[in-house]
Amino acid sequence: MPTQLPDIDPDETREWVESLDAVLDERGKSRARYLMLKLIERARERQVGVPALRSTDYINSIPPEREPWFPGDEHIERRIRAFIRWNAAVMVSKANRKGLEVGGHIATYQSAASLYEVGFNHFFRGKDHPGGGDQVFIQGHASPGIYARAFLEGRLTTDQLDGFRQEVSRGPHQGLSSYPHPRLMPDFWEYPTVSMGLAALDSIYQARFNRYLHHRGIKDTSQQHTWAFLGDGEMGEPESLGAIGLAAREELDNLTFVINCNLQQLDGPVRGNGKVIQELEAFFRGAGWNVVKVIWGREWDNLLAQDHDGVLVNKMNTTPDGQFQTYAVESGEYIRNNFFGGDQRLQAMVRNLSDEDLRRLPRGGHDYRKVYAAFKTASEHVGQPTVILAQTVKGWTIESLEGKNATHQMKKLTSNDLKAFRDRLYLPIEDKDLEDAYNPPYFHPGKDSPEYQYMIERRQQLGGFLPERRVKPKTLKLPGDDVYKPLSKGNEKTPVATTMALVRLFRDLMKDPEIGHRIVPIAPDEYRTFGMDSMFPTAKIYSPHGQTYEAVDRNLLLAYKESEKGQLLHEGISEAGAMGSMIAAGTAYATHGEPMIPFYIFYSMFGFQRTGDSLWAFGDQLGRGFLIGATAGRTTLTGEGLQHADGHSPLLASTNPAVVHYDPAFAYEVAHIVKDGLRRMYGYGLDKDKPYGEDVFFYLTVYNEPVAQPAEPADLDVASLLKGMYRFAEYPTAAGDDVPRVQLLGSGVALPWIRKAQQILAEEYSVAADIWSVTSWNELRRDAVAAEQYNLLHPDEDERVPFVTQQLKDTKGPVVAVSDFMRSVQDQISRWVPNDYTSLGTDGWGLADTRAAARRHFQVDAESIVVAALEILAKRGDVKREVAAEAARKYRIDDPTAVAGVKQEGAGA
Repeated sequence: MPTQLPDIDPDETREWVESLDAVLDERGKSRARYLMLKLIERARERQVGVPALRSTDYINSIPPEREPWFPGDEHIERRIRAFIRWNAAVMVSKANRKGLEVGGHIATYQSAASLYEVGFNHFFRGKDHPGGGDQVFIQGHASPGIYARAFLEGRLTTDQLDGFRQEVSRGPHQGLSSYPHPRLMPDFWEYPTVSMGLAALDSIYQARFNRYLHHRGIKDTSQQHTWAFLGDGEMGEPESLGAIGLAAREELDNLTFVINCNLQQLDGPVRGNGKVIQELEAFFRGAGWNVVKVIWGREWDNLLAQDHDGVLVNKMNTTPDGQFQTYAVESGEYIRNNFFGGDQRLQAMVRNLSDEDLRRLPRGGHDYRKVYAAFKTASEHVGQPTVILAQTVKGWTIESLEGKNATHQMKKLTSNDLKAFRDRLYLPIEDKDLEDAYNPPYFHPGKDSPEYQYMIERRQQLGGFLPERRVKPKTLKLPGDDVYKPLSKGNEKTPVATTMALVRLFRDLMKDPEIGHRIVPIAPDEYRTFGMDSMFPTAKIYSPHGQTYEAVDRNLLLAYKESEKGQLLHEGISEAGAMGSMIAAGTAYATHGEPMIPFYIFYSMFGFQRTGDSLWAFGDQLGRGFLIGATAGRTTLTGEGLQHADGHSPLLASTNPAVVHYDPAFAYEVAHIVKDGLRRMYGYGLDKDKPYGEDVFFYLTVYNEPVAQPAEPADLDVASLLKGMYRFAEYPTAAGDDVPRVQLLGSGVALPWIRKAQQILAEEYSVAADIWSVTSWNELRRDAVAAEQYNLLHPDEDERVPFVTQQLKDTKGPVVAVSDFMRSVQDQISRWVPNDYTSLGTDGWGLADTRAAARRHFQVDAESIVVAALEILAKRGDVKREVAAEAARKYRIDDPTAVAGVKQEGAGA
């Protein structure tokens, strides 16, 4: 910035400053602001080269005279970095020896080593820190460096380093996961970050949730800081920048992004023809962040001090990234001729520097003093989140990798590479130990060395090792049966949608004296849609600024009310943001030792379909809580059309091993499922093998269609309900009755259809139909797959029988399986059904119409079920074929106009 350049005429400068002061004193700030903007506008017209307001010159934000004193031991920290660099690279190279070749990334950590080490030695607070410890999101491809540091600290062994990317072949806990992965290394990693873009978004909502916990009085998080390490190429993911406005709006000064700007993405430059640091600065400044640029190392300070007329800064401003990448790999002579050679003033600046001096002019991200200054500024800044944009060279210190376009794919080091790398790092390793390029040694200075002692002392001062995942949550007393009883009573006269039944239970749980304050309601601007606006006046909507305005509906009973202590997280129109909150809340039991119970309710279509990657990250991070896919089904949300019609989310959910999906039909089923979910996820101490609960999360698909709610049967088999299916109604036939029989299986909103079909079959066709409520097709399949796997591994033991097979083995007649989802959902169980099997589902595109028309279109309504049952009975010879054909013509199941006059209720979305 101009203030960093020498003042060649202080008297003139003073006159300009005094003129501004005079305007301020005599005419006020508005006039002064107008004049300043006019001067900037005029300067641009005259091509003075004043940077745009959204960006600054391509130099460090912190000038040398404002750099704080560096408190560490520079020599020891440099040696520590050398050891870690070596071990990180060797670990990956050994993992790619012939016959193994499991991949890995060497170059990313080499570029970011100084960024991490300044943090580990001076800023990152561990979990034993009095303030609670920081949350550090490690860039996924940098994991080898974190393992290498843990090895020096004595947390990992050489055998474990040799097991990089070999998670099962070396035995339990002897391998290391490719990337940060809590599920695979649950005591080490906290945050899964390699799905690029999600770390940025999730870290923002982690910092925000820390404030939420603090403002609600659940935990003092005022001393905790969230650090997110990101790549400049990674910032191209929309999620990376998608929530930066929230961070600025809520003034999250407990958050710092550290963006490693090595100017390279996976296959080439990030912005070869542009300047990615300037681009990112504009984005973040425009969003309201504090921006700190760390572009040049200290050796550039003297050159900039000589730049009296700005020629060097102009050269820096106008050189594109692709050229800077080239300078990183070219000779000093090339740099002299091409960067400094175009202007005599530039040539004069470097006249006394050798070509080797020019080649080694460092980027700022490799200078620990510059990095320390940036980190200290970020940690002390108030009122804004901070982004540190640090320029580095990818593959730094490994000459065969430095700055190459292909460096991301380079995973092996030759013997000569290793020797050159050793020499660059000044390591005491002999040539003979490097002849076998596939088995080079790791280096450890010994526990008596000053480097080891320094590392351990610094981590002790900062509160312990990082990363570390620690699970010691507070014990919860879960609600008793009384809270669930209202849903068990049923109501056949006044239809109620399962969404509303769940919301009723939700509200009652929030009143519970033990866990009520730990429930975190989350919705993306749709609380009213789901009938939850009644919570506004009491639970209130969380806002760090409270409510500074008079709400337009303040005189209404259900007025919109924001509060600093609000419980509801209202994320606006952002499912991605809602998932960010879900992840932060659902992992607080480990992150903070505070078990929080998130209930994220959303339009069913916009869960697994829109934010499926975040849901995988939630499972990876061992998150817990309830996902509520409201307005589920392809035919239930009438009038909205195909983009809102969810006919497949259970299939998407089935791909995630952490998801326990249920598709309840009735309110009492909802009650039992939620009760069991709380037990499994938060019932600490109930299972000796899982003392802190299960690492799963529950997903319920519920509907907006009001249906008659039967009372809970007195003989309800709750265990079967939770396993996935139970017999809801067996058709009463006398012992000697010889009538055709069929088993009707349905889930969710399909139960009313098959209840009506049962009646039609009995009254018009003398067919007896038993009704089964399938609460979870996914859990039935999961159980069956587990049984088959057990049998495969234990061929000499009694064979396990899948639960669905057990349930249906003594039943008579074929099975017709129905849901408001595509057939593949219910067809998951078909191979384990011992009866003849057919299914009906909503395959194809969703559509806007009445429910009756949509169901006739997909042939899933009661009449279509009747025809399907008669058809499969006819194939078995239990009824005549013409009976099924006549029924199809009678009900016109291929003609949606046949039900044009059918009325519906509760269609509003």
